[in-house]
Amino acid sequence: MPVYDQNQLLSIIDQASFAMDDVLLYLDTHPCDKAALNYYQYVRDLRQNAKNNYEANFGPLTVDQVRSDQYWTWVQGRWPWEGRGGASVCGTMKNGCSTR
Repeated sequence: MPVYDQNQLLSIIDQASFAMDDVLLYLDTHPCDKAALNYYQYVRDLRQNAKNNYEANFGPLTVDQVRSDQYWTWVQGRWPWEGRGGASVCGTMKNGCSTR
């Protein structure tokens, strides 16, 4: 996988996760569709590779991915949803838009 920055990897993970959910719904009603099964395997692998790349470079995405028996590394650094600079992006509206 090429070198991606943190935001690019999160975007790939989001997009592949959406595609996986979509094709899984399709496969529930079309279990013999080989093209859909191949597509599922493609996006599954794309998602897993992006997750592995992200976790190797930026830390775990989820708490169950902590791999240390010496220290609880989940509390180190920023979490994926905190964005750059440590400021939380939760509740922040794009382009300074406001409903007020």
